[in-house]
Amino acid sequence: MTEVIPHWLSKQADVSPKKVAIELENGDTISFSKLCILSMSFARKLSTAGVKKAEHVAILSNNHLDMVVAIHALSYLEAVCVMLNTRLTASELTDQIVRADVTCLLISEKIQIEKGLDFAFQHNFSEVNKLKENKVALATEIDLTAPFTMMYTSGTTGLPKAVVHTYGNHWWSAIGSLLNLGHEENDKWLLTLPMFHVGGLSILIRSVIYGMSVLLLEKYDRKKLPELIKERKITIASLVTLMLEQLLEDLEGKNRLHSLRCILLGGGAVPKVLLQKAKQKQIPLLQSYGMTETSSQIVTLSSDIALNKQGTSGKALFPAQVKIEQGTTDGVGEIFVKGPMVFKGYYKNDQANEESFVNGWFQTGDLGYLDDDGFLYVVDRRTDLIVSGGENIYPSEIEHILVGMEGISEAVVVGMPDERWGSVPVAYIVRDNEKVDGKTILEYLEDKLASYKIPRKVFFKKELPRNASNKVMRHQLVNKEL
Repeated sequence: MTEVIPHWLSKQADVSPKKVAIELENGDTISFSKLCILSMSFARKLSTAGVKKAEHVAILSNNHLDMVVAIHALSYLEAVCVMLNTRLTASELTDQIVRADVTCLLISEKIQIEKGLDFAFQHNFSEVNKLKENKVALATEIDLTAPFTMMYTSGTTGLPKAVVHTYGNHWWSAIGSLLNLGHEENDKWLLTLPMFHVGGLSILIRSVIYGMSVLLLEKYDRKKLPELIKERKITIASLVTLMLEQLLEDLEGKNRLHSLRCILLGGGAVPKVLLQKAKQKQIPLLQSYGMTETSSQIVTLSSDIALNKQGTSGKALFPAQVKIEQGTTDGVGEIFVKGPMVFKGYYKNDQANEESFVNGWFQTGDLGYLDDDGFLYVVDRRTDLIVSGGENIYPSEIEHILVGMEGISEAVVVGMPDERWGSVPVAYIVRDNEKVDGKTILEYLEDKLASYKIPRKVFFKKELPRNASNKVMRHQLVNKEL
């Protein structure tokens, strides 16, 4: 059964043609009408390049207007956007491209040179823009049940998995956020998170649904952030913990940012001292809980109780539900979520889908509890997940590569506390060749993993601590040597 609405960009261009959709760091602005024209034109050129309905088209780019246009263009062709992380190595990217059944790769010129991907059907944005427009019929409506985007995440075991988001998942994520935060005529959302992550992409989707302006930053720059918020009159900003910490440091002795009505915080647990600093500086901070599988936030604080409920992620957004299963005597248990913003399944991964859903509820693997008022407190972002500067690092992915190295028989990766990044990976190795040292191991990983995934330290053990079931007891390794 289809659920059809008018194409959201065409509708917004009709309703608010002159309203600024995208504001760039250099001061240039693009109205919804102009964005619609650019995206339709790019869609017709992509058609000339051979892109067809339902095909999987990968986008490999950092935040840029070209990327925004390409995402909307693919929706006009009813193709699926496969969002790729620019920080991954060429081998990691190639693996994801193949497993996602990508037929065409759109890539920025700079990254095309840097990565040197051996993929036959790739075009940089400039090459596409030089093509003639094909007279192809573009979508005038959106089927909310149809797939729109794919992006990779990973569980605590196995290879990264491709999350399939429908238009409806993105729609309800935007509506849930709107019902919680509200919308004001002068709202301008700061988009500094990468759009290849769901946290950044969701801001772009909210923009076109709300008719809201977005300040698009190509990359995060600590030095520029306070002044940009002040000068561009930013009202909402999505940040990760590291960005908030740096912003608070840079605001020492300065006036508060009066235009801000909300900082939406994600990307891992927040130290209590940081929450206190935000409160002292009267920063309107709203913690949230979400993941790729929930199309961004699914639990968020509301502004009216933010200062009185520090440490909580809030309550489930209006169309969503949250519950705790298998709770212990202290009430801590696994977090389950349900709602129209929750994805329906991983791409071509029946086993993971069967393991992830229980009677319609998504089993997050995260631990938390609900207080007497129904507010969610997240205890752990998956017990062995490492959140480093807002990036999720999955130990199993690193471990799989380590044990493939000659001379290593066992490997376990855990998170080490880090003042700057929150946490960084370290590796515990059992080796069967004494010639294998830390330097050799790190050199081995350089072209196999993104730099943020490479362990900062390597420790060698004669054996790993295990329980009666022969499972490694990771908690005995964390901070053991540090």
